[in-house]
Amino acid sequence: MKIKVKTPIVEMDGDEMTRIMWAMIKEKLIHPFLDIDLKYFDLGIRNRDETEDRITVDAAHAIQEFGVGVKCATITPNAARVKEYNLKKQWKSPNGTIRSILDGTVFRKPIILRNIPPGVRSWRKPIHIGRHAYGDIYKNVEYVVPGPGKAELVFTSPNGGEPVRLTVHEFKGPGVLMGMHNTDASIRSFARSCINYGITEKVNIWFATKDTISKKYQGHFRDVFAEEIEKHRAELEAAGVSYRYMLIDDAVAQVLKSEGGMLWACTNYDGDVMSDMVAAGFGSLGLMTSVLVSPDGKYEYEAAHGTVMRHYYQHMEGKPTSTNSVASIFAWTGAVARRGELDNTPDVVRFAHTLEDVVLKTIEGGVMTKDLMLIAEPRVTKYALTEEFLDTVTECLRSSI
Repeated sequence: MKIKVKTPIVEMDGDEMTRIMWAMIKEKLIHPFLDIDLKYFDLGIRNRDETEDRITVDAAHAIQEFGVGVKCATITPNAARVKEYNLKKQWKSPNGTIRSILDGTVFRKPIILRNIPPGVRSWRKPIHIGRHAYGDIYKNVEYVVPGPGKAELVFTSPNGGEPVRLTVHEFKGPGVLMGMHNTDASIRSFARSCINYGITEKVNIWFATKDTISKKYQGHFRDVFAEEIEKHRAELEAAGVSYRYMLIDDAVAQVLKSEGGMLWACTNYDGDVMSDMVAAGFGSLGLMTSVLVSPDGKYEYEAAHGTVMRHYYQHMEGKPTSTNSVASIFAWTGAVARRGELDNTPDVVRFAHTLEDVVLKTIEGGVMTKDLMLIAEPRVTKYALTEEFLDTVTECLRSSI
């Protein structure tokens, strides 16, 4: 008998090899066990092109309505992809669009396996990365300076008065120039999301910037974050969660010497870089979960990796692939578990955790895809193909429920 999921989950389909695996996961691990209403949105690149990307906006609003979404990896097209898929334009990143609408923060967490040793010997617990995914270098204004001239930062108030003008640099010859921004509202949302996540996951919060150099810009991040921590101090203490601020270079050194087990809150660029560093340190992007959390408690789960284009081309040529589906499976289990927690349905939560345990036991038992076989200890001499791995997980799941 299937387990009933009371409230719908928003499902967003994707592209290439991850789309192929996505269908297998639903067919083998979701629909046979769960009576679930999935609000389906096809975010495949061709459908985004046909709908002028309206489908992405609609999916984000659906997450706002139902509270939980699960997303397959998608293509963010460059010029080559526009030509390959005959697209109308280079559409924006679906993840960026959804983040903007939900005002969310991205949290990444490695999946730890006993037979996949971390690259850093001291790491024993997951290092959670919280990335402030708005502004800074990702919404910068850039200019290649052709020759001598004066570059200024100018702010004009709508209330009148003289504009504020600050000299950036007196160029004596060619150079390059960049302007960045952020907003208090976005920084506060970031801090609140980190606080909510830290309390939910019961992990201490670290936040780091380079405020000794950027005394106003990054110093403002430090101050706003600290204000939000103080507002929620009682909740944090009740959950046993501490807060620590440090310089980003000190944070890097401390992380490498730690056993893990903290939420490392990072500004946009730092989070982009450090999340990949942590993923590689724990083994693979294929073993990294990702969840977008909004300040008002909406959740969108996905794998941290991309569409696995190379494997997709092999698949289309009829060649067998050994593609790691673990992070995609954990996107589903994360969404299902959160749905069960919000609905107060323990059997749904239990199913999600059981599926996660089965995946871990399958790999620790020696059945894994090629990418994990290459880094497993003790060494494994045979790897499973994409569908073989999922079939093994399915068999183990049936015997565990």
